[in-house]
Amino acid sequence: MQSLWMIVASFCFACMGMCVKLASETFSATEVVFYRAVISLAFMLAVVCFRGIPLKTPHWRFQLTRSICGFLGLVSFFNAISLLPLATAVTLNYTSPLFLAVLLACTGRILLRLSLLGALALGFVGVAWLLRPTFHADQLLGGLWGGGSGVLSAFAYYNVRELGELGETEERTVFYFSLFSTIGAALWMGLYEFHPVDLRNGLLLLGVGGFATVAQLAMTRAYKRGNTLVSASLAYTTVAFASLLGMAFWHESLTSSAWLAIGLIVSSGLISSWFSRANPADQD
Repeated sequence: MQSLWMIVASFCFACMGMCVKLASETFSATEVVFYRAVISLAFMLAVVCFRGIPLKTPHWRFQLTRSICGFLGLVSFFNAISLLPLATAVTLNYTSPLFLAVLLACTGRILLRLSLLGALALGFVGVAWLLRPTFHADQLLGGLWGGGSGVLSAFAYYNVRELGELGETEERTVFYFSLFSTIGAALWMGLYEFHPVDLRNGLLLLGVGGFATVAQLAMTRAYKRGNTLVSASLAYTTVAFASLLGMAFWHESLTSSAWLAIGLIVSSGLISSWFSRANPADQD
C-alpha cells in the first residue's frame, strides 16, 4: 500500500505539467523554473532549519554537477511542455531511465547484458516512433527539448545516486539543487524580458511549485516505505494522467501509433530501472 503513494506523486507531477503549460502562455520556461525553484528553496530551507541539518557539505563537486544537470534538465522539460502535447513531453522526459542505464553500464556500475541491450533498443525505437509525427508537425525543437531533458535528468540522477552512496542527506541535496536553480534562473531571466505576475498567473506559478513539492514528498515516501520496483512501475502513471489532462484542457489526442510508441518507452524504462537498481554488479 505504501507504494501507492507513487500514484499520488504521479498525479501531482502531471498537475505540475499542466500548470507549466498554462503558465508558459505568459512566462518563459526559465521564469517558470525560477518560481518553482524559489518555492522549493523556501520549503527546504524551513526543513533543514527545523531539523538542524548543517548546510556545509564535503561533496560539493557532486552537488554542483547534480544541480547544473538538474537545472538544465528542468529548463529543457518545461520548454518541451510548452511546445508539445503534455503526454508526449512527459514521455520524452521519462526516457531518463534508459540513458541512466547506459551511463551506469559505461561506468561499469551494472553489467551490459543482452536483455538490457534489448530493452534499451526497444526504448529508443519507441522514442523514434513517437517523434516521427512530431517532426512532420514542425515541432522538431520541442522533441529535441524533450529528449534533452531525459539525457540531462539521467546525469542528475546518476549524481544523486553517487551522493546517496557517499552518505549525503536528501534534504541537503534538494536544498542545493533548489538554490542553484533559483540563482541560475534569476541570472538567465536578467538577459530576457521579465513578465509581471498577476493573480491568475501567480496561482499557476504557485501550483507549479506546490504540486512539485507534494509530488517530491509523496515519491520519497513511496520509495522509502514501499516496494522499489512497484514504485518505479507506478511512476509511469504520470503519462496516463498527463494524457487525460491534455485531453481535458487542450483537446489533445494521440494516435494509436503514438500510444504504441509510449508503451514501448514505458516498458523499456521499467526494465532499465530494474537493471539499474537490482543488477548484481551494482551491489558489489
